[in-house]
Amino acid sequence: MARKTDIPNRILDAVLELAPITGWNRLSFSEIATEAGVALDEVHAAFPTKSSLLAGLLTRADHRVLAVGAADKDEPARDRLFDVIMRRFDALGPHKQAISAILRDLPADPMACLDTLPRFATSMAWMLEAAGLSSNGLGGAIRIKGLSLIYLATLRVWLTDDSEDHSRTMAALDRNLKKAERWVRDCCAFPRCRPWRGKRHGKT
Repeated sequence: MARKTDIPNRILDAVLELAPITGWNRLSFSEIATEAGVALDEVHAAFPTKSSLLAGLLTRADHRVLAVGAADKDEPARDRLFDVIMRRFDALGPHKQAISAILRDLPADPMACLDTLPRFATSMAWMLEAAGLSSNGLGGAIRIKGLSLIYLATLRVWLTDDSEDHSRTMAALDRNLKKAERWVRDCCAFPRCRPWRGKRHGKT
């Protein structure tokens, strides 16, 4: 029997193993329990809903990015965001097939989508913090929304990027970050409106 502290990770590993085979919508908790080698009540205790499984996957990706530490604050904000988001894709890389299968089925599970949106926003807030950009207040809310759009647009490219050096993903991310910079430059007349300004850095 798995140690209690191992159970959540074993369950999430099982989800990632099974998702490409069964799909997200057909994936059952009993199958997850069997694959993880844990009792069904242990799955319930750790992840009582499929939405909580998605939240668990997001949280684990957050931890793996944040464990590397904060980006170099001597770098421009765009470079720091680039570094942090590419770290996230690197962490997700071994599970690309599973993530693709989950995202393919999610539109047919609107409740899970809605339940997961706040947790996804929290993930993006932590990515901002890792890049040295505040996620607080109105400016933080704008940054979170902007980074969410950048991340999702780049994710679409990453899912089909089979290059060894992730060149297509990096090019898409760089392009999307530059678009965001242009939007900020064109639409925000006052410095305090500029959402990509760091906590102590005025240059972007």
